[in-house]
Amino acid sequence: MKRDYYEVLGVAKNADAQQIKSSYRKLALQWHPDKNPGDKEAEEKFKEAAEAYAVLSDPEKRASYDRFGHQGAQGFGGFDPSVFGDFSDILGSFFGFNVGRQGGRRASRGADLRYDLAISFEDAAFGTEVKLKIPRLERCETCRGSGSAGGTAPTACSACRGQGQVRYSQGFFTVARTCPQCGGEGMVISDPCRDCRGEGLVEKVREIDVRIPAGVDAGSRLRLTGEGEHGRLGGPSGDLYVVLSIERHERWRREDADVLAELEISYTQAVLGGDVEVPTLHGAERLEIPAGTPHGHQFRLRGKGIPRLDGRGKGDHVVRTKIRVPKPKELPEEQLDLLRNLASLEGAAVKEDGGLLSKVKDLFG
Repeated sequence: MKRDYYEVLGVAKNADAQQIKSSYRKLALQWHPDKNPGDKEAEEKFKEAAEAYAVLSDPEKRASYDRFGHQGAQGFGGFDPSVFGDFSDILGSFFGFNVGRQGGRRASRGADLRYDLAISFEDAAFGTEVKLKIPRLERCETCRGSGSAGGTAPTACSACRGQGQVRYSQGFFTVARTCPQCGGEGMVISDPCRDCRGEGLVEKVREIDVRIPAGVDAGSRLRLTGEGEHGRLGGPSGDLYVVLSIERHERWRREDADVLAELEISYTQAVLGGDVEVPTLHGAERLEIPAGTPHGHQFRLRGKGIPRLDGRGKGDHVVRTKIRVPKPKELPEEQLDLLRNLASLEGAAVKEDGGLLSKVKDLFG
């Protein structure tokens, strides 16, 4: 004798539709033949749960079953494959098949494209305009994107009869899979266009003007909407993403919106102070070096850096001092004599070999 449908699904007689559906989902996933290959008992339990759900999920069938029992369910009982339609997304994700979906030749969005562009330090700071040559798929003008020659229309696929799917019997139920002949489009092109070979798209190189805004940094990504590949059958075009890299500068480095630079000064400038000119992105700037400036001291020229991308002013030009120490052979004898005198006044022991200073001779008599 058949078991009570409520008992099969493990729900109470006053269970609502959601409880019935949830219980059936769990049982279907538990006893599905794909999870229990060759297990006849599991197959029977799967069929039993499907039969119970087919009745209890339908208000009219359930009312008749509640009143007359299995006698009232006669005529619409038994395994019903259509019950998969209520949660085919779950069964599909677990077992790799779809139910009730039909294919067809549909428009599709074009692919997005990426272009890697290297720009100079200055162009990144102030912005620029460039012309890019982008190879991409565009609509075939010969067939106007249809893929068919001479304006002929595609015909229905003979294998799936235009459905885009073919159905296979798998045990006691039927599953639908993408048609291998038409690739799920449901239509085939009998006379393909010679220029695009039936694809509806041809490769072309398009020149595109791109404006680089001031303040971009390495890794910045510019999105050009609709400048990617064209869509099929009139579908929307994809986007073009321009990804930026910044060429190394011979003097400067960058930290956010600040420009970092080194400034060589002499020993006498460091000790006595002085005025120097500092090259920046915005031209030469006068910088006063205070007396007693140590090696590695930083000076900040406000607003002389890179414009911020959000428009909130500019960064700074940051200068780090580097005291220049020449080699003795680079100096004239007059300067070497002055250094020897300085060493004498300081009482510093120095060497002469290899051009290095020694302690002044007259200190030794």
